[in-house]
Amino acid sequence: MKAINILLVEDDQLDIIDITRQLDKQHVIYQLHTARNGEEAIRILEEGPELPDIVLIDINMPKMNGLELLHIIRHREEWRGIKCFIVTTSDEKVDRRAAGSLGVSGYIIKPLKLNSPASMDAFHLMIDLINLKA
Repeated sequence: MKAINILLVEDDQLDIIDITRQLDKQHVIYQLHTARNGEEAIRILEEGPELPDIVLIDINMPKMNGLELLHIIRHREEWRGIKCFIVTTSDEKVDRRAAGSLGVSGYIIKPLKLNSPASMDAFHLMIDLINLKA
C-alpha cells in the first residue's frame, strides 16, 4: 500500500501531534511534511520532488495565513487539483465562506475531538480521499 503524501501547514507543535495521532488512529499510511506558515508551504510545493496528495492548512499562522495560501494554491495551474482541507480553531462564518469560495475540500475544527458533525464529516471525507489514493 502506497503512503499518502500529506503536507501539514501548522505553526503549533501540539496541533501537529494531535493531527498525526488522529491519522494513526484511522490506520492511515502516510508521509508527513510540515510547514510552519504559508511561505514555507509554498517553498515545499515548489521544491518538493512531488506534489502532496492532500494539504491540511491552519488559518491563523504568521507570515502568510492559511486563506492566503489556499488562494495561491487555487490560482496556480499545477496545484489546482490538490485536495486542501482547512484544519483550524476558527468557526467564523467569514472564514468558512472564504475557504468555500476558494474550493476547499473540507473544513475541520480543532481540536480534533470530532464531536462536531460538520468536522467529523470533513475529517471522514479526507480519510476517504486518502484511502482512494492508497
